[in-house]
Amino acid sequence: MSKRAIIHIEIPATDRHAAADFYKQLFDWDSEHVAEPMPYTMTRAGNTGIGLTEPRDEFQPGSPLLYVESEDIEADLARAEELGGHIVEPKMEIPGIGWMGIFTDLAGNRVALFTPNM
Repeated sequence: MSKRAIIHIEIPATDRHAAADFYKQLFDWDSEHVAEPMPYTMTRAGNTGIGLTEPRDEFQPGSPLLYVESEDIEADLARAEELGGHIVEPKMEIPGIGWMGIFTDLAGNRVALFTPNM
């Protein structure tokens, strides 16, 4: 895999319904609100998925999380660490969806790696 796409972006929103309405009015993005397995709002911008989710300790408004496609999450995490990044979350399963891992870059930005279930 050479140049890899950003395939998903999570945006923390204290009111995800209001945020979805904002993006609908601004960009005409349709949204789907779900409650299980966690409160989440999904939309699409071209080929990129957008998720609106409630803030958490490590995930506050102003710090969206980019998901980059990965064929080998463990190798990519190791490479990020070799280059000076730090592993935040090792490879873990998102049941029924795929696999992910999170690292920070040199500036401290969190970036997720993602492999879908095939």
